[in-house]
Amino acid sequence: MARRSAVEVPADLRARLEPARLDLLALFRALDRLDLAPAEIPQRLIRQLFELDADLAEALWALDQPLAALDLKLMLRDTLAALEQLPEASARFRKNLPRRAHPALTGLERTIRHNLPPVEAYNMVPGRDPQTG
Repeated sequence: MARRSAVEVPADLRARLEPARLDLLALFRALDRLDLAPAEIPQRLIRQLFELDADLAEALWALDQPLAALDLKLMLRDTLAALEQLPEASARFRKNLPRRAHPALTGLERTIRHNLPPVEAYNMVPGRDPQTG
């Protein structure tokens, strides 16, 4: 009988996921406050950020599940890939926004991020969503 190799969840995974989600949430909320037309927001790039955010939320959910119920190798592969892609995807998105939006976005995002409680990292995470309890 073949044995599956033990897969270790990095001890700092949750600590990496939570701030990444909070950073994205701050970005999304700041964008909502800007006076940008939909055509000024690069749709393909924001969709990519939404998908990465969903991957991070799913990983936070998975960390709360019994580990034997998950394909840890697959989850870790996808989660670590999302964390790795996030800085470049975020930079590419920002670069493609209108120049006039950059100063306002930076200020709003910083203020929003500073005021986000850590529990907001679990926004839209089943069983942990602070909005639904």
